[in-house]
Amino acid sequence: MKTIRVASRDSRLAVIQSEIITDLIKRHFPDYDIELVTMKTTGDIRQDISLDKIGGRGLFVKELDRALLSGEADVSVHSLKDMPLELNEKLPVVAYSKRELPFDALVLPKDGKFDLSRVGCSSNRRACQLKELYPDANILPIRGNVPTRLNKLDRGDFSAVILARAGLERLGLADRISKVFTPEEMVPAAGQGIIAVQCRKGFEFLSGITDKESEICAKAELSCIRAIGGGCSVPAGVYAAIEGEKLHIYGYHNKNGISVKKQLYGSISNPEKLGEMLAEELKL
Repeated sequence: MKTIRVASRDSRLAVIQSEIITDLIKRHFPDYDIELVTMKTTGDIRQDISLDKIGGRGLFVKELDRALLSGEADVSVHSLKDMPLELNEKLPVVAYSKRELPFDALVLPKDGKFDLSRVGCSSNRRACQLKELYPDANILPIRGNVPTRLNKLDRGDFSAVILARAGLERLGLADRISKVFTPEEMVPAAGQGIIAVQCRKGFEFLSGITDKESEICAKAELSCIRAIGGGCSVPAGVYAAIEGEKLHIYGYHNKNGISVKKQLYGSISNPEKLGEMLAEELKL
């Protein structure tokens, strides 16, 4: 029996997400065995400094890219929101998972007290939008995987943290959520809630596992962020959803303390074009 080697970060959430993809592969391609290859990335190791100062969101990807290019693995699995906007053309994203609800969530300590005096937040996008909702919030940088951040919260380092709802759901920690922000309150990161499948040459057939709705929304969101010129340090977010025969896309961009939110409806047949159109509306 042929084997597909799937590369993943070794965090609990990354492994859970990889298992979602390996289950899909087994269902669609039962003649293959699946081997999971886990590894630490630079983004996991260097938790003493903010991501934008050491290379941005691509730090969670490059070691897995290296494993694909060397032949150590055939496929890699990523949170789409962690992937760089420009990919190695030899390593295309060939499939997208069904999307978990992509919204951001506020998590309070177990005593449930609402206190925004020390909010742990790893994202400029989240920080800017939270300050617009709660001007008195004091926002502090935080690094680490989801369990690490919750441990820091519960031991008193922070009075609240903001995390992706999808990650908490996948980890079985939905009961920790105190508030889920609507996209009108806090526009999510492009690709949030979607798992991306990247492969090396010869494994493009795995496109057969893709969720078409997620793929359309991902293409719209990523094209918008590319057109804005966004990276992990740029306070910008975008969220697309299919509503009937139309694609509805929300966007947020903050530059030099000035923020704008816009939304558009368009055809699902050309999601990249709709994303670029929204980017023009969002540019400051």
